[in-house]
Amino acid sequence: MKNNKIITVFIAILIGTVGGFIFAIIKIPLPWMLGAMVFVTIAAVSGVPVLLPFMLRQSMVVFIGVLLGSQFTPELFDQISSWLISVIAMLFYGIIVMFLVLSYLKKFGNYEPITAYFSAAPGGLNDMTIIGGEMGGDDRIIALTQASRVLLVVMTIPFLFRIFGGYEAPSGLLPKGQGFDLPFREWCIIGICVTLGPFIARKLKLPAAFLLGSLILTAIAHIAGWSNSSPPTGLVAAAQVILGTAIGCRFTGTDYGEITRVIKISVGSAFILMSTAVGAGLLLSEITGLPWYLVTLAYAPGGLAEMSLIAFGIGQDVPFVATHHLCRIGMVILLAPIAFKLIKKYFFIKTID
Repeated sequence: MKNNKIITVFIAILIGTVGGFIFAIIKIPLPWMLGAMVFVTIAAVSGVPVLLPFMLRQSMVVFIGVLLGSQFTPELFDQISSWLISVIAMLFYGIIVMFLVLSYLKKFGNYEPITAYFSAAPGGLNDMTIIGGEMGGDDRIIALTQASRVLLVVMTIPFLFRIFGGYEAPSGLLPKGQGFDLPFREWCIIGICVTLGPFIARKLKLPAAFLLGSLILTAIAHIAGWSNSSPPTGLVAAAQVILGTAIGCRFTGTDYGEITRVIKISVGSAFILMSTAVGAGLLLSEITGLPWYLVTLAYAPGGLAEMSLIAFGIGQDVPFVATHHLCRIGMVILLAPIAFKLIKKYFFIKTID
């Protein structure tokens, strides 16, 4: 049994690597993550046995955290004040878009109310699945819907930037950056960030602890001037393959008809999310002067790691995007269960009874 599990994991990573390599050759944006995600999703839906242990994903996500944290600089403090309006506006945007998606899922997806509520919440997939299941929703449908949303949003944005934003893919197969010949001091700092960071974040019960812990410690090191390097591009590409493979593996073991139904429904919800994110970006651009496409990237709910990686891959402001997605996830995790209890007797009671 153990050997079969190892073989299944190996198959998943192999398929993801092949997908990333092919996407890199044909110059698809963010190739190693998107290629792995697409190929493994197709394999999972087709019935190929693919599996990726949660801890394997987490062990590679820490390097994504280091990569994103290395984009934070001392000059960041001069920009934070200009982000306040967009962060506050994101709370109102989140409430509006959640009720739009909730209504869509209930009307067109025939989701029962509790499942629809937590499927619509633009928070972390794992958190919404766990909380929604505890509140009485169908955690399997919540997970599938949230995963489909991430899949569709992450697939859409890089291509939009390539078509409308003038994004050019790097000349080589790997993203631009440093090699493995980093100074010993830099390797020590990376080692501290990927080990101590997640430990502290878990103790503090922060969301996305492995990613956020390494990101925060790396950001501190760079802002303080203790480090000026980012992790090797080969390591980053490997982490992206694992991240994309993990998304694809979420569709394993589910009936093909059900996956097809959920993805079809998720196309509509992804359209609502993307169109409203663009609308919010255009509106806030007029109010704050921030580029509309940057606000759109910060508001599109495709996952903290995924959206921050997209920002890095297409040359956008990583700290701005990562900070907004972190605030979004924090707001949703904190407020969604509270709001659910407050509105349950008004919005759900007739449907449930």
